[in-house]
Amino acid sequence: MNTATATETADLNGNDMEPGVTGGAKGIVADWSSDQVAFRKAPWGKAMMWIFLLSDTFIFSIFLIGYMTARMSTKVPWPNPSEVFALTVFGSSVPLLLIAIMTFILITSSGTMAMAVKFGYEENKKVCFRLILLTAILGASFVGMQAFEWCELVIEEGGRPWDYPFGAPQFGAVFFMVTGFHGTHVTIGVIFLFIIANKVRKGEFDRGDPGFMSGRPGRYEMVETIGLYWHFVDLVWVFIFALFYLW
Repeated sequence: MNTATATETADLNGNDMEPGVTGGAKGIVADWSSDQVAFRKAPWGKAMMWIFLLSDTFIFSIFLIGYMTARMSTKVPWPNPSEVFALTVFGSSVPLLLIAIMTFILITSSGTMAMAVKFGYEENKKVCFRLILLTAILGASFVGMQAFEWCELVIEEGGRPWDYPFGAPQFGAVFFMVTGFHGTHVTIGVIFLFIIANKVRKGEFDRGDPGFMSGRPGRYEMVETIGLYWHFVDLVWVFIFALFYLW
């Protein structure tokens, strides 16, 4: 066996290797290259989104568990959500009216996003664009209503993240933390929805143009990926709605 062959069939420690197996740095490069070839057609964006959503699930779970622990352990009466989040309409106080509208808007946006993914894979660009744009508008409406809710709580009720004058002081801390964290996610989602809608309108997914949040030609995988994120924030809101406003 000559020197070149011996180098190719031995690893860094001098151990014999099977023919065709490369050791050392070349072996690492060869293994990595084979993985790239094997998974070249895999939708990496979707896989990374699932990993992100899994990690985000743990964060929201910690926040909600912390909220339930704080509420059950405090000896000071917890504020009544029906009174705190009531909306005055024509001189009458309607409990949780604004929250019900916000929930309806967010659930509706989840439906429009699912339809956008469907029409995207059918390569119906016009309908897909309109549905993504509608989803973004509904999401922006939700954020605007949440901002109004915060203003009412801060200005009218005197609530602060570190205190609440009409009940347990922990109420302000957990409410602003959890709803603010969720609202940030919705805001980020709205921004990305507008970006994706613009890409769909320009036909970038049809051509497979390289760039930020691009995809394979003729595939609308990024629409589905942002759809996964949007469904996640909708699902989280269901738990927030049940624990903060109905409990």
